[in-house]
Amino acid sequence: MAESDAIRRYVDEATVEPEVIERARARALELGAAPVSPAVGAQIAVVAAATAALNIVEVGTGAGVSGLWLLRGAPRATLTTIDNEPEHLAAARTAFAEAGVAPARARFITGRAAEVLPRMNEASYDVVLVDADPEGVLEYVELGLRLVRPGGTVLVPRVLMGGAVADPVRRDARTTAYRSLIQETQNSPAVLGALSIVGEGLLQLTTVAAETR
Repeated sequence: MAESDAIRRYVDEATVEPEVIERARARALELGAAPVSPAVGAQIAVVAAATAALNIVEVGTGAGVSGLWLLRGAPRATLTTIDNEPEHLAAARTAFAEAGVAPARARFITGRAAEVLPRMNEASYDVVLVDADPEGVLEYVELGLRLVRPGGTVLVPRVLMGGAVADPVRRDARTTAYRSLIQETQNSPAVLGALSIVGEGLLQLTTVAAETR
């Protein structure tokens, strides 16, 4: 366990976060909108870049930290970001403006993801990030998988909950939800799943295109 903690600490310390994202992180902490760690941010940026993402959806805007990381990896992408806290969205708008993100590249939606996602076009997005309401994570991921194109990726940060998911004694609703998500997606033939222990944990789910005969 000590070795694992040392590795995580090293990865966190080795990750260089751009100054504009550091400022967004400070703003997020002031609001109590816990941002993803720099290590997770760097990883989702790599996924966005590797996917050559042009259309991204983010569930849980926070103060814009994860959105800025995604757009760092996909500088030509348009981001649709959803949050039910107007104050968080306002902070994210400020962060995006400071980063020089053109207004046309970011769409901010105030509302509940469970109501917004079903109204979005299916199979039209390259990446969907789900970072909100642990109790509803299964529903959000299911909706996200419908939104991404074949070969698109759904990203779920915080999925290890500080190690709680690995503790069989923990049976609270949040831990059980993430544990169920990991188990169900690992056994699904519709996605390729990878679980990373970087930062607070990151589940990556890439949809598999249906076979043609």
